[in-house]
Amino acid sequence: MEQVTQRGLTSAEVAERVALGQVNDVRRRSSRSVSAILRANVLTLFNGVIGVLWVLIMIFGEWQDGLFGLVIVANAGIGIIQELRAKRTLDRLAIVNEAPVRVRRDGAETEIPPRQVVLGDLILLAPGDQLLVDGETVDSDGLEADESLLTGEADPVHKLPGDEVLSGSFVVAGRGSYVATRVGGDAYAARLAEEASAFGLSHSELRDGVTRFIKYVTWLVVPIGALLTWSQVSRRTGVGEAVTSTVAGIVTMIPEGLVLMTSIAFAVGVIRLGRRRCLVQELPAIEILARVDTLCLDKTGTLTSGGMELGEVRGLRDDLPVPEALGALANLDPDPNPTARAVQTRYPDSPGWTVAAKIPFSSARKWSGAEFDGHGCWVLGAPDVLLPPGTPAYTEAGALAATGLRVLALGKVASLRDPDDLGTVEAAAIVVLRQRVRPEAAETLAYFAEQGVTVKVISGDNPESVSAIATSVGIPGGERAVDARTLPDDNPEKLAEIMEANTVFGRVSPHQKRLFVGALQSRGHTVAMTGDGVNDVLALKDADLGVAMGSGSGATRAVAQIVLMNDSFAGLPSVVGEGRRVLANIERVAGLFLTKTFYAIVLSLLTGVIGLAFPFAPRHSTLINALTIGIPAFFLALAPSNERARSGFVPRVLRLAVPAGIICATAVYLSYWIAQSGAATLAESRTSAVITLFVAAWWVLALVARPYVWWRVALVASMAGLFALTLAIPFTREFFALTLRDPAAGGVAAGLGVAAGAVLTGVFAVMRSRRTGPGQGDIQSVQDRSTATLGT
Repeated sequence: MEQVTQRGLTSAEVAERVALGQVNDVRRRSSRSVSAILRANVLTLFNGVIGVLWVLIMIFGEWQDGLFGLVIVANAGIGIIQELRAKRTLDRLAIVNEAPVRVRRDGAETEIPPRQVVLGDLILLAPGDQLLVDGETVDSDGLEADESLLTGEADPVHKLPGDEVLSGSFVVAGRGSYVATRVGGDAYAARLAEEASAFGLSHSELRDGVTRFIKYVTWLVVPIGALLTWSQVSRRTGVGEAVTSTVAGIVTMIPEGLVLMTSIAFAVGVIRLGRRRCLVQELPAIEILARVDTLCLDKTGTLTSGGMELGEVRGLRDDLPVPEALGALANLDPDPNPTARAVQTRYPDSPGWTVAAKIPFSSARKWSGAEFDGHGCWVLGAPDVLLPPGTPAYTEAGALAATGLRVLALGKVASLRDPDDLGTVEAAAIVVLRQRVRPEAAETLAYFAEQGVTVKVISGDNPESVSAIATSVGIPGGERAVDARTLPDDNPEKLAEIMEANTVFGRVSPHQKRLFVGALQSRGHTVAMTGDGVNDVLALKDADLGVAMGSGSGATRAVAQIVLMNDSFAGLPSVVGEGRRVLANIERVAGLFLTKTFYAIVLSLLTGVIGLAFPFAPRHSTLINALTIGIPAFFLALAPSNERARSGFVPRVLRLAVPAGIICATAVYLSYWIAQSGAATLAESRTSAVITLFVAAWWVLALVARPYVWWRVALVASMAGLFALTLAIPFTREFFALTLRDPAAGGVAAGLGVAAGAVLTGVFAVMRSRRTGPGQGDIQSVQDRSTATLGT
């Protein structure tokens, strides 16, 4: 049985299990299903309301007044198309991002996609591998698994043959293999992740804000709609006219396109980032990075390239076989880590020493070692961990590390029986490795500094070495490095204070990285964490936003919300830009939609109380909404923007939309009342109201569209031109029931719209000054200039 297990499954056994459905087929985290996309875009509350109102118009009114029903088709169609495009982008990148699983089948090792793992597969493990299915350990060579994501326990667990291993854990040290006993939805992590890893639109602060708007409007529509219905029916003007007026008011109250614009903005952001090889595993990640004010970086793999090269080996003892020991340690593992690979470039062959016992490298220990028959016990790792302070070797290693080099100590010990107490280490050599700083690091960090994002460098390397690298790429405060071994783990407040005051931290353990993220979050910071190694997994999981490199470990890529598939740190500004574009533009178009909602509410209340006919018909609402909101919002929602994300989305939009809606409604009703007081017919009075409403709503568009660049000016001007053409062309004038026999009446209506615009300009100026606050005007102007530059 043991021989069969070590050989793995045969091809026939795999085919049999596939036929039985015993395959690791789990839902992909990055996107929701096609059926879910269809339901989310078609079966909405507003689509239902608009559909019912459209049916009423088709029964009791004229078909031209039912044009608003096309909104359902447009909203659903555009939303579905954009989300399906985003889904294709996400799924394509997700497949590329999936770390292959190494299995043994027919006695040979092979790599397969995670979805092709079947029940009974023999899965091989190495440091950094994530366990995707549950199983039982078969072979263990110092195998240690971190199960903290499942159990909360931070200490790695040694796994021996026969021990259970659970999906969701990851290997931090050693090697081994296990047999899959539960796959697909039966695996432990799959059951836990069903909710946590679902498509993430619902967890967006922006999305939640839009949902709150919808909830508020729903509460208002019911009683105001009832009042409007009663007032129109009581006028005894006929059922058709009453229904038409009521529908016009209710339809205008509904911000039907706001949810669509939010979905489109997110979807287009995903597509744009996908073209830059950025995999967004949860859509709110786009938004979160726009809000980030603190970015924690792991030096290795982020500021520096993942690979290293051996610089020199400084022997400290002539009587010790340094080359042989380095060769033996570097060639212990058939799948060496980057450090061992660098040493192998000079010592490619093992001296033939027989291994009696070995301890694999782990980020917590910061060293690895082995006992060789007849040659004693040797260790290779961090000098400040292995060597006694104050010794010449310790001092020499520290001086080299301060120049930005990565330094290791090779030493000999009496025994490896107690890894926690090696006793005295005989220093044999100092090994110097050169790290390559990423060429894009300095420019990228300068971008974050300009954007007001604080950078913290958190690394497991020597503090002096980390400080030298941080200084070379221009990180403020990089010259002062803190040794994390001196920091308190049991005093969160003190730790948070130290984190606020310092920038560079060295000798940070994986557990401390997690504490550091929590300490910064306790001070109200929105924290992003980047990393590529297994020692970054816990911090990435706890951060508000985890960003992994595409070449990082499988466990790291699995827990991150964003994966930089091309390994380029320079990709982060693109993600920030997309996030800021989404937030700023949705806030911008939300102002348009909510202004419409509030002027409709006020007009409906005035109509219900006074008892006049509603100031315009549904076809008028369709025309004005298309020219002042629908068409412009589509372009504004996708425009470039670099405004810094700020909290308070809902109250900020309401502070502008409510007064703007009241001002527009007042001007419209005054225009309508003046026309009704004269000899104007209902059609002429409504035309006056439409002219006033268009001018006032167009003015809101002009204010919201700032700062101006050529295309925004063209957009605003073209909407005015289209309305003028609608009035000038007989066919469109008749189609939209616009009657303008008296030019003076049109002039009065337009004048009232201009007067409303002047008041709106003053209100917007006051609200803008309150938003920026004392001393912040310069900052806002810089942001506006930056936005204008991007827009060109």
